[in-house]
Amino acid sequence: MPPATTSDAAALARDFDLRRLSPEFYANPYPVYHALRTHEPVKRMPDGSLFLTRFRDVQAVYRDPKTFSSDKTVEFRPKYGDSPLYAHHTTSLVFNDPPRHTRVRKLIAGALTARAIAAMEPGLVRLVDGLLDAAAERGRIDLIGEFASAIPVEIIGNLLDVPHAERAPLRDWSLAILGALEPSLSDAQLERGNRAVSEFVDYLSGLVAQRRREPGDPLHDVLTRLIQGEEGGEQLSEAELLQNCIFILNAGHETTTNLIGNGLVTLAEWPEQRAALLREPSLIESAVEECLRFESSNQLGNRMAALDAEIGGVPVARGTPVTLCIGAANRDPEQFAEPDRFDIRRAPNRHLAFGFGIHQCAGLSLARLEARIAIGRFVQRFPAYRLHGEPTRGGRVRFRGFAEVPVELDPAARRTP
Repeated sequence: MPPATTSDAAALARDFDLRRLSPEFYANPYPVYHALRTHEPVKRMPDGSLFLTRFRDVQAVYRDPKTFSSDKTVEFRPKYGDSPLYAHHTTSLVFNDPPRHTRVRKLIAGALTARAIAAMEPGLVRLVDGLLDAAAERGRIDLIGEFASAIPVEIIGNLLDVPHAERAPLRDWSLAILGALEPSLSDAQLERGNRAVSEFVDYLSGLVAQRRREPGDPLHDVLTRLIQGEEGGEQLSEAELLQNCIFILNAGHETTTNLIGNGLVTLAEWPEQRAALLREPSLIESAVEECLRFESSNQLGNRMAALDAEIGGVPVARGTPVTLCIGAANRDPEQFAEPDRFDIRRAPNRHLAFGFGIHQCAGLSLARLEARIAIGRFVQRFPAYRLHGEPTRGGRVRFRGFAEVPVELDPAARRTP
């Protein structure tokens, strides 16, 4: 999309409505984000909510969880009614405030220590290499269905010790539940999301009952840790336990799939950056950070003003919903020089892809490990991989990624190194 003129940009900002988005926006939202940041950085939506695009404003809201609440019990009622989706999203970690948020996050984080994550690396390398071997035999691959999505399902399935034979429905359940977080929903999307929550809860109820009878190692098995709770502390209710298991499986799945897929597509589209990574494999850590910034897997966050406040000089009344546009904040020229340039050496790179503050992603170290191994080993194994046709976008504004990315592999690299 060519750069917008000043008048075009002003019109883009004026006419922007999160509930009425064009196909062009789904393909490339960044010109609209730039227009909003320039002309209406604190944009009042037709429904009265606010949409933030400046880095400093988004970060300021993240810094102040007392003023800007994550609790969705009021905001989600009109959207979901009394439904399984409402029960799930108002109980899971990400949409709660302290003290419930603090209690659940502590239990999850206790199983995601640096030592526990490091112990996952050898198995992750074996998994990725197996997927690459299979791709080499075919000479082609769908980056999403045959690679990126297979990695987090395995890792998070292992964290909760879900039997391998029972993991097949996890991706579809996750896509249906997270898809229901989009700003505007069809009846079919709502029905699919509600059915997914119900089926997920039914499945997990049996798994939890089995784990109560035969506990795992709480240092590595997050489900056992959630069941047992903190020693001498308060245990989770059955509803909290089941809904946060769904949250863990979903949160660790879709965003990491998008990170890996977006990263490999972006590297294919910026060949000089891919060449630099091939020359210097040690750049993979900073390359992953730039993938996170440049095409953030999670583009939007939400808060509700719990008190009268002010954002960027604009008064905000108590009860106002606020959308934090992470994708726009991570392209803010006030924070990032040449923000639309993909630069795997970018430093500093203090992006907001994992959020900020008390709600910063609890699994960020695990996501970084998965991306580092998956992207790094794919590029080294298939240095001349190329997109075969146009990738198919996932069709979402909140979670930015692809549904399908057909790729042709370098014939000279179709052997185990």
